[in-house]
Amino acid sequence: MYAIVRSGGRQHKVAVGDIVEVDKIPTAKVGDTVELSTLLVVDGDAVTSDPWVLDGIKVQAEIVDHHKGAKIDILRYKNKTGYRRRQGHRQQYTAIKVTGIPAAAK
Repeated sequence: MYAIVRSGGRQHKVAVGDIVEVDKIPTAKVGDTVELSTLLVVDGDAVTSDPWVLDGIKVQAEIVDHHKGAKIDILRYKNKTGYRRRQGHRQQYTAIKVTGIPAAAK
């Protein structure tokens, strides 16, 4: 059984026991439980994508860690003018472990 969930403007395919990196959830602490809204639920033989049914289904997950991603170097350069700029960025992430996906009501 797996589900497609929305978190931080992105969609993730998750199953029970998966650890997924999502954009940082600033209000949550390590060990807290969060609920993710579902877009699609697949359980073996049935696929549920009806928004009315999925309104009541929330995927349960536990916060495992807060960390930073790999550094991205941003370089700007213009030829013959001496223009050079260097900038770096490290995205903040939250690792979550999926603990439960409720079945859709039939």
